[in-house]
Amino acid sequence: MTSSDSTLLDAPDASGATFGRSADGLLVALVGDTAYAMAPGRDGTFYLVSGWRISRPMADWTRADFYGHDGDLADEAAFRAKVLERAQHYRERQGLGRRDIPGGAHTPWGTSQGATVYAEGVVSHATAGHGGFKLSAERNRQVHPVLRAAGGWYEEDEGWAIVALTFPELFTALERRHAERTIKDSWPDAWETISGTILVPGESRTKDQRAFEAEHAADWIVVSAITSDQQKGFVECVATPGGKRGAGTEERRFLVPAAEYEIGRFGFVIDPDRHPVYAGPSSFIGWQGRGSP
Repeated sequence: MTSSDSTLLDAPDASGATFGRSADGLLVALVGDTAYAMAPGRDGTFYLVSGWRISRPMADWTRADFYGHDGDLADEAAFRAKVLERAQHYRERQGLGRRDIPGGAHTPWGTSQGATVYAEGVVSHATAGHGGFKLSAERNRQVHPVLRAAGGWYEEDEGWAIVALTFPELFTALERRHAERTIKDSWPDAWETISGTILVPGESRTKDQRAFEAEHAADWIVVSAITSDQQKGFVECVATPGGKRGAGTEERRFLVPAAEYEIGRFGFVIDPDRHPVYAGPSSFIGWQGRGSP
């Protein structure tokens, strides 16, 4: 990086983000009260980390100030793009007029410790362990029937996306994109019904998993694996037909070369022509002393 680049990094960005370098040389940024850094990973990779209300000047920050892990990064350009996306989100959120109110309300996840009013009848609650949205009866009637929760409660991991899909004007562009992704992944059938479009392979994790399970219903899929102590360079795998679990499910053990064993999105499929059934001593505690595959 040239000296002119460094000058630009130390200047506030027109987006509202400020970029700079930490004391230990990390590329860092500040958006509102949230600090970001481009942290090095293994084998030349990077990932986005975040911190909150670091009181010292940016040049005095260190890696120890950051604790949140916000995803992988390819390079510095990706870091800047991600920070600028967060800056846009911050500006939009400031303009939405959300307001915080005291907690105390009963929720399905415990007593609310604080809440945020997005609009009349749309309230987000936070509890000690979880949280989510509560919609008034009138607001809940506006949720599409295929996604509507009878009580008007929508949990924060996935259910919140239903609220965002129903009331997009109450959410930022970043939140709307995440909501769309969540609906497609979690409720693809509902998305197709509401949007009138069919999700193709790669557009929905749930649909892709269904296709995987249908294609490999008769194959042996690994349900548990451990590096073999008895067969060096191999992974000892327990597999079942279609990856099924539960009482009465047939199990077999196989040896897979360690260099080949990558779980993939939905499981490792045994190739019976290359991965032999194994009946020898086991590294699995539950299989020790059992002499059959």
